[in-house]
Amino acid sequence: MLKFNFSSITQSSVKRKDTLWSELIGSRSMFPLETRIFHSISLGLIILCTIYVPYNFLEGLYVGSFSACLFALVYSQQYYYSRFHGRQHSNMLFGITGIVIFSVNYFANSGIHGSTDLIWPIYLLLVLAIAPYDQHVKWVIAYLLCFLAVHLLEFYQPSLVKYPFTVGKGQFVDRVTAFPLPVIGIYIVIKFIRRSYDRERAASEERALAVEASKAQILIHKDQLEQSNIEKNKLMSIISHDLRTPLTNVQNYLELLNHTELSMAERQELEGYLLKSTNNAMETLSNLLYWTKSQMEGPSVNLKEVNLLSILQGTLDMEKMHAAKKNINLLAEIPEDISVMADVDMLQLVVRNLISNAIKFTPGGGHIRITATQESEECQIMVSDNGEGIALDKQEKIFSIRTEPAYGTNNERGVGLGLVLCKEYTERQGGRISFESNPGMGSSFFIIIPTKPIQH
Repeated sequence: MLKFNFSSITQSSVKRKDTLWSELIGSRSMFPLETRIFHSISLGLIILCTIYVPYNFLEGLYVGSFSACLFALVYSQQYYYSRFHGRQHSNMLFGITGIVIFSVNYFANSGIHGSTDLIWPIYLLLVLAIAPYDQHVKWVIAYLLCFLAVHLLEFYQPSLVKYPFTVGKGQFVDRVTAFPLPVIGIYIVIKFIRRSYDRERAASEERALAVEASKAQILIHKDQLEQSNIEKNKLMSIISHDLRTPLTNVQNYLELLNHTELSMAERQELEGYLLKSTNNAMETLSNLLYWTKSQMEGPSVNLKEVNLLSILQGTLDMEKMHAAKKNINLLAEIPEDISVMADVDMLQLVVRNLISNAIKFTPGGGHIRITATQESEECQIMVSDNGEGIALDKQEKIFSIRTEPAYGTNNERGVGLGLVLCKEYTERQGGRISFESNPGMGSSFFIIIPTKPIQH
């Protein structure tokens, strides 16, 4: 059984009509709005005149029939050369033809009692629609004067007026048949003006959106450039000061050995200081290399399910040794049965940096605690201490490269890259990092890592 989709047939038919009409009046890329309105008006008048010529002739309105025929010929010629030869239509011919023909028809078709007065205003609207703006006032004045002239002539010479229609039915037929011309003319002009307005408004809105998007993109690029500039300055600061200073100290010590006899006690004190300085430099260089690598290579993460205690045991043992040198008690409480989805190298670096920071900012005799708890499909690793804490004015930028370096309890200098790395590496593993800190009472850092593969 065949089924017909009447909706699609109707849409297809409307689309074909729109395409045909667009072909007849010309595309926007080929013709300006005034010319396309002229093409539409010409086609409408040609069709109406084709109907009025035989109708007026059969009704005995020979002047009206001749006028309609003249209209059809003039606009056929103007339309043809404008649409298919690109020749500009004549606004003068269009306007004067209307004045002449309507003036003649006014006297041939009952004067003020006929239907010609219905057509004067709409024909002027058509003239204004296709004429340049600088001609509008001239045409309005010309039509007002001509309109006044024919009415004054009728007033003083009423014998010039012919009455081809009988009172009643004849007048009714005259008005009804004349009415379509102004209606169609108004429809064509308003349709084009409204369409043109809607298109211009849509284009204006699109341009506004494009400008806003461009502005937003510029602001993004501006922020990126500012961030890049800050990072560049930070790196230059690290290279020029934090790495240069330890090397300078070693150089000074070697020069001192060449020119000065040092006692064993003095040598031990200097070498202890140099060892501490060199360790800080190694930590700085390590973080700098990791951070530079992450910026150059992008998010290369090797996630796999691993036992948490197993991958952190070496890091914990090494940090316990560092803590013992400052007489700090480091306690780790990580259950043996917790497994996480993590990149081993990244997670070790994050935990190592957090513990190293805790050691740096905890005074001798203090304590540091590392715990891990599993909650649902996540594992929380906490590194807490009872050290100096973080000043309130620095807490907002603690994970930013813009943060200023701080000095530990033994004058150890940080460079501000460690916590930046911690945040970046934690988030690359699908986790998150946060902290709580009270100045003078200590800090606690929390790492949340998934225990199962992340579902995308």
